[in-house]
Amino acid sequence: MPASTPKQRASPDAILAVTKASGRGRLKIFLGAAPGVGKTFAMLSAAHAAKVEGRDVVVGLVETHGRRETDALSEGLEGIPRKPAIYVNKILSEFDIDKALARRPGLLLLDELAHTNIPGSRHPKRWQDVEELLAAGIDVWTTLNIQHLEGLNDIVQKITGVKVRETVPDYVFEDADEVVLVDLPTDELLKRLAEGKVYVPDMADRARKRFFKPENLTALRELALRRAAERIDADLIEHMRAQAIEGPWPARERILACIGPDRDAVSIVRAGKRLADVMDAPWMAVTVERPSEQLDAGARRNVEAALELARTLGAETSTLTASDIAAELLRFAKFENVTQIVLGRSRGGFVTEMLRRSLPHELLRRADGVAVHVITSRERERARGALPAPRRQPLEPRSFLWATIAVAVAIGVAEGLTRLTTFPNISMIFLLAVAASAVTFGIWPAVYASVLSFLAYNLFFIEPLYTFTVAEPHELLALMVFLAVAVIISTLAGRVREQARLAADRMRATRRLYEFTRRLAGIAKYEDIPDAAVGAVHAGLARPTVILLGANEEPEIAAAWPPLEALGTGEMTAARWALKHDEPAGTDTATLPSVGWLFLPMRTAHGVLGVIGVGLGDDGEKLDPEARILFEALAEQTATALDRASLSREIVRTRGAAETERIRNTLLASISHDFRTPLASILGSATSLIDYGDKLDAKTRLELLDQVKSEAEALDEMVRNLLSMTRIDAGALEVRKDWVDVREIAERVASAARRRGARQKIEVDLPGDLPLVHADARLLEQALSNVVGNAVIHTLADTRVVIDAVVDDRSLSLRVTDDGPGIAEAALPHIFEKFVHAEGPGRALADGGESTGLGLAIAKGIIEAHEASIVAESPVEKGRGTRVAMRFRLAGQVR
Repeated sequence: MPASTPKQRASPDAILAVTKASGRGRLKIFLGAAPGVGKTFAMLSAAHAAKVEGRDVVVGLVETHGRRETDALSEGLEGIPRKPAIYVNKILSEFDIDKALARRPGLLLLDELAHTNIPGSRHPKRWQDVEELLAAGIDVWTTLNIQHLEGLNDIVQKITGVKVRETVPDYVFEDADEVVLVDLPTDELLKRLAEGKVYVPDMADRARKRFFKPENLTALRELALRRAAERIDADLIEHMRAQAIEGPWPARERILACIGPDRDAVSIVRAGKRLADVMDAPWMAVTVERPSEQLDAGARRNVEAALELARTLGAETSTLTASDIAAELLRFAKFENVTQIVLGRSRGGFVTEMLRRSLPHELLRRADGVAVHVITSRERERARGALPAPRRQPLEPRSFLWATIAVAVAIGVAEGLTRLTTFPNISMIFLLAVAASAVTFGIWPAVYASVLSFLAYNLFFIEPLYTFTVAEPHELLALMVFLAVAVIISTLAGRVREQARLAADRMRATRRLYEFTRRLAGIAKYEDIPDAAVGAVHAGLARPTVILLGANEEPEIAAAWPPLEALGTGEMTAARWALKHDEPAGTDTATLPSVGWLFLPMRTAHGVLGVIGVGLGDDGEKLDPEARILFEALAEQTATALDRASLSREIVRTRGAAETERIRNTLLASISHDFRTPLASILGSATSLIDYGDKLDAKTRLELLDQVKSEAEALDEMVRNLLSMTRIDAGALEVRKDWVDVREIAERVASAARRRGARQKIEVDLPGDLPLVHADARLLEQALSNVVGNAVIHTLADTRVVIDAVVDDRSLSLRVTDDGPGIAEAALPHIFEKFVHAEGPGRALADGGESTGLGLAIAKGIIEAHEASIVAESPVEKGRGTRVAMRFRLAGQVR
């Protein structure tokens, strides 16, 4: 009976697609081969039927081109007023997407999907308007001619000689929920053209001579029919997957080529391609691996070569895993709605067919509704049809020696038990030795142990003893049963051992890949990834490894292990080729196979970043298939890590550029604002002195001149701050230290603030024995001036500002304290940042250049350049006040 197969489950991808579409509008496209086939007429007719059914139908835009019957169908349907737009000195009317979104109908009719909107519209193309409407949950019906599909643009140009300028991306058509084909025979369409039902007479004559030729229209009809059929076939497959419906539904032929490990695989691929071409059908190529068996290097190369050829010929390829190959192939065929299966003939003889049915036999026995094509060939180098051949492990003489010892031990144990007691099943001891040999050494030593146990059991425990003669028939039968059971046990136990070994190998490979991925994920710097990657690949494959980076044809070595400075000419040629052509190159490939390195391109979504290569082993061996797969996985992970780090670096760079631009704009705005006030004052005073100088008394003229001087000093202070900030950012601030008296600097700063109009009470309260500070007097004065100016700006006129100092054995803290309203808790951590402003009641008063938001930032830069520190605290006392302290070290200072 056919093997039972598990119930088909719905495709997760199909279910996700349905879920993603929920809440989104549905798109229906009326597809035609050419203008005039009646797409708009069919859409309007269907719209009237939908309105009768109770749907909210609104016409967004319909082009009737003066056709009376189409104009008549437009009546009775609500329409959205068009939006007037000026283009090339003409007033045109366009679709108004804002009104459509505001109206939000249940169904919107929007003609000519490929239409190009007038420049200045929200979207350059109408299909983009449709996407926005669908995203808003509005159902849209539209029309489209086949020549407007982007994927067919070049084909249409070859057929008609006309280059179609307005196109729609293929994915818009493929994502449509429904496609209605509107067709019209060529003769009838030409008749409509002659009757003026397609274009006006002048346009009709030109169209008949160029586009509307009978042969052109026939070819376009075929394109439209084929494209619609492909779209419907895709819908059918998606529906079957989402509903877990088992196929095949022979709505369209689909070909499946089954690839095995023999050399006939490429012949099967070519046969599948020929069959697909004859039937004009899509096709796939698959190979099925058994989890209990592992292909040897030659068989793996045959499979990979066949899959690569299938991909080159346009097939979709898959690698499946199952113990029952026939059941898995049929499951896959039903899932993909395959109607034709192509595979090779089994090489097994009569005995093999009796013991185990071949794959073609099993498929013919189980298939239901699927045609099976068996390809024959003269190639016989590899054995056994499409069934994978297990990899043979090398036989070690030592394992047979240990199997012999195990049987000898079993003889000794059995002899002992026989002398001590009556033991009716001595053969069980020998079966234990066979099982131990199978689990420890594999199948062939266990089979050897089975035969040896059979002989020993007969020689030592079957009457007559010490001969191979069997006296009783039942003893001979028991002996044969023993041999059969021993062979079966050895085979099964050996397979279990092999499966355990394969599982352990795969687990180690998976763990190695996981650890490699985790290690790369923890590396943030782009420059550190290549070094980590080559080390991990070298450790995993035991091969020399190198990574070359560069988006041009001259990649450079980024990392290598063992370290090397340069590759040979041949190796560099292979690396360049792999980078340029985005294909593997070097040993075991079709490009420069004589080179002793294998190079793989490191692909990302943004292109090829570079190549990674591994050399031959110490014994000159190439990578085996399993190692090749692991190497490809490691290369992909390395490329992903490099791409991630590159994107992170680009994000940081972009953020830095954005921050620089923000600072630049802030600086320009601040400078233009803060420079304008003193310049206006200087300009006004100077103008008054020029125009009315001889009419003004001496006191007024002096006041005006003093105002000019004060404002000029303020401007000079601002410019000085800006230059200082520039030097600080560039790391070019020169600090010329000398022993300075802090009291003198504090007095000068307080006097300057009062002179500039500060109405706060500024006091200098410094002890008489204040030690000297090793600092740059000019810069220290600027920093203190900025801090005092900041206090003046943000406090009222009756505020008290005190400059004092606290001295201990190791440091001197110069402090500026005010009893003003203080600084908000949220703003306190940011007051030393550039362009941070806080509203202050005294802002119109004197300042230290801080109006640009740079005062405290400059003070911080100056103080830190002195290897000192500056901190702020607020409130100071009774919930009010702010204190800024600049702390200088005094170790070794002069007092």
